Amino acid sequence: MMVKHIVMFDFKEENREANIEKAKVMLAALIETVPTLKGMEIGVNFADEARAMDLSIYTTFEDKAGLEAYAIHPEHLKVVEFIKTVVNGSKVVDYTL
Repeated sequence: MMVKHIVMFDFKEENREANIEKAKVMLAALIETVPTLKGMEIGVNFADEARAMDLSIYTTFEDKAGLEAYAIHPEHLKVVEFIKTVVNGSKVVDYTL
């Protein structure tokens, strides 16, 4: 079983581009520091639609336990702490293959 974890973020207008870039860099670093994180794609949106989100991550884990370990990993929590201060909100979907 493989677990997919997808999150989409809606960034606040203030310092939007800089905050998106900082979040992207911080998220990318997690692939080196969180052992249960098996893969990550980070995408910055270019669609100009009202429903569009600004940044998305697509991550993979071997199982639900791997996702749970990622969720509480100290390096991931640092990223979450920053992102919470610069977004209006986010959406998530988790599923298994």
